[in-house]
Formats: sequence, C-alpha cells, structure tokens
Amino acid sequence: MTSPLMFAIAGATALLFGVFVFLMFPARKKRTAATDLADAEAAGAVLVPQVGPVQQGSIGSRLVAAAPRGYIGWLEKQVVFAGRPKGWTPSTMVVWKIVLPLIALLLGLVVLGRTGSPPLVVLMVFVVVVIAFFLPDALINSRAHDRQEAIKRALPDTLDQMTVAVEAGLGFDAAMMKAARGGSGPLSDELVRVQQDMAIGRTRKDAFHELEYRTNVDELRRFVRAVVQADLYGIALGDVLRVQSGEMRIKRRQRAEEQAQKVTVKILFPLIFCLLPVLFIVVMTPAVAGIIDAFSRT
Repeated sequence: MTSPLMFAIAGATALLFGVFVFLMFPARKKRTAATDLADAEAAGAVLVPQVGPVQQGSIGSRLVAAAPRGYIGWLEKQVVFAGRPKGWTPSTMVVWKIVLPLIALLLGLVVLGRTGSPPLVVLMVFVVVVIAFFLPDALINSRAHDRQEAIKRALPDTLDQMTVAVEAGLGFDAAMMKAARGGSGPLSDELVRVQQDMAIGRTRKDAFHELEYRTNVDELRRFVRAVVQADLYGIALGDVLRVQSGEMRIKRRQRAEEQAQKVTVKILFPLIFCLLPVLFIVVMTPAVAGIIDAFSRT
C-alpha cells in the first residue's frame, strides 16, 4: 500500500469520525446549576444525581459537559440499573468511547498497510471502529438488563417469604429484612439498601421511591406503589403482600408459558439454515453419487 493512499484513508477516516463526534456532541450554551434545576422542575422531570465523582477540569468532565444531556442521562440511568459497578461512571464511559475507536482505527491502519487495502478489509476496519465506539454502551446496557432480569426472577419468591413472615407475626420491616438477609442477589441488596435508608431517618415512602428509581422492573414498581398507598391510607400490609405475591406467581407462570410458545419460532431459523442443509447433504449425497455413477456407465 502506497504512503499517499494510506494517508488519504487515514485522513478520510479521521474526517468522518470528527463529523460523527460533532453530530453526537453538539455545542450548547453555558448554563448554571440554578437554571438547569429550574428548567427541570418546571418540566416535571426527575433529576438524576451524578453517578461517581468527576474532577473539575478533567477530560471526562469536559466530555460529559459537551455530550448531549439525553445521552448522559441515559448513561446515568444504566449505571444505576446496573448497581453502580465500580469504575463505571458516565465520564469514564465517554472517555472509553473516544479511546477505543482510536485504538481500533490505528490497528486498522496497520492492517491496511500490510494487506494493501482491499475493499473487504477496509469495510471490516470501518465496522470494527463503529463497534468499538458503541461497545461501552452495549456493555453497560447488557449489565443493567441482566441485573434487572435477576430482580424480576427473584421477586415472586421474595414476596412469598415476606408474606409467610408477616402472617407468622413479624412486622413488615422485619419481614423485609429477614427476606433480604436470607436471600442473595441484586433484589436482596436493594431491600437491604431500603432498610439502610429508613435506618438513617428517611420515611418508608421516600425509601421505596428511591427503590423504584434504582430499578426498572414493572412488577417491583407496582409492589412499591401498592406499599406506599397502603402505608398512606392505613391498609394492612399483610393483605397487600398476599395479593401482590399471588399476582407475581400468576405473572411468572404466564411468562413461562409465553417463553415456551416462543420456542417454536426461535428454533425455526436455526433449523432451516443449520440443520436442514446438513441433513440434505447426508441424505442426498449417496443418491446423487448413485445417479452420477449410473449415467456415467451409459
């Protein structure tokens, strides 16, 4: 590969990447925290706290300040849904979204310099750069999704344990703590966090609203709202737990039936594209060989 061609490819790639970053990170007017808070409260939005410390003047803080608000808000929500894993902050992820594509681009230029830049290799380098750009988003989204699915799976059994404990004579808070300490996983961690919030003086309503903010499970949100309303109107929480646990069991059975009905559709494409071609080769090869041999003798 000639040197001018390599520089041309590098310049074009850098130009396209710059245009993409410019579109992703549009400039915006400087705003103060007071105006941001006033606008958010006027719009009725739920303010998302800053996840993780960000040093003023650092590269991460500058990139976060330049990035679109909607994207940064989405990142912060995904970090919260993922359980605030160590080292996963919006500033760190934005930095990696710049570093990883640059590394992939440099490695791609090295590969292009050795292979002579065939079109297929150029396309593969472009695809790898794009994948490297969206890789941090995919990782945090996958981690958040897995954690929320674990909460959804553990919720019916946890509510059953709380219902049994309340019917045995324990209070609601004691039953929740017993179910949290007796289990494991993200749902138990969230219930322990609720107990810690109430232990430092927060009301049950505020603690459960924070639990609703930290999760993205519809069933858990309905349970939280039911508990908050029961606490507000003086309804017995044992009855609420009994009704909610029954609904959770029904929904779990319905989800299992739904997944079972989807199996036939999901297995269709692997059957057509993987199993049937091999089966045709095994079955038809002797017949084709016999036909060829018969016609060759005539």
